[in-house]
Amino acid sequence: MTEPILFEKRDRIAFVTLNRAERLNRLTRQIADGLAEACGTIEEDPDIGVVILTGTGPVFSLGLDARSLSPEEWRELTDTPAEIVRHRHWVLYGIEAVANLSKPVIAALNGDALGAGLELALACDIRVSRQDVRFGFPQVRDGMIPMAGGTQRLPRIIGIAKALELIMTGEPIDADEALRIGLVSRVVPPNELQKVAEELAVAIVKGAPLAVRYGKEAIRRGIDLSFAEGARLEADLYLLLQTTADRAEGIRAFQEKRNPVYHGR
Repeated sequence: MTEPILFEKRDRIAFVTLNRAERLNRLTRQIADGLAEACGTIEEDPDIGVVILTGTGPVFSLGLDARSLSPEEWRELTDTPAEIVRHRHWVLYGIEAVANLSKPVIAALNGDALGAGLELALACDIRVSRQDVRFGFPQVRDGMIPMAGGTQRLPRIIGIAKALELIMTGEPIDADEALRIGLVSRVVPPNELQKVAEELAVAIVKGAPLAVRYGKEAIRRGIDLSFAEGARLEADLYLLLQTTADRAEGIRAFQEKRNPVYHGR
């Protein structure tokens, strides 16, 4: 049996790969557990500065894998509210593990991201896409809505009006439209996806680790605060960084006209 998640660390970059190409990387309990385990490893490893999340095969993820459920689970899922909640819990478990990482996560979208697959991509901080990728939430056509943060993250990223259109129609969009509305940051030819994602990761790890972390925290937490509260959070994190060894190293490196050597302290 193949591992549902592949994990590799190289040059301060963690590579996390959905590895169920034969099932179009549809999400299962095993994938959710694998994502959570990988995120735990990443969070605890001070040598990892950034994550690249991608998939094997022709797609990133086409959502949930209904075929991974037994007939009994299907009956319980459709008939029993408690089982519906439990089913949603394990999906959230994997996706929220990605969303809650303190380190930046780049989604390298190697193929279509639909349904819960798009919800996983939305949990990442930056999305880089091949030019032949489609994005969408088709759940409304099955009498459902996104259940793993999609209705909340999508409008925060692209705005309410476009999010309503995508979720209420269930219509997919292509990569160029995703770039236009801000769903992805970059669209690249298929053979350049990995290179561009790694270049972006390298640019991130050149910064001071704590500054990168607090920059992410200021934006992620601040988006749910009033402007005044967000500004106070920003000021607190800014002042905290002034006390770090990395900030002192940044000043010395500037004065000595050399590249800084940061240690995350």
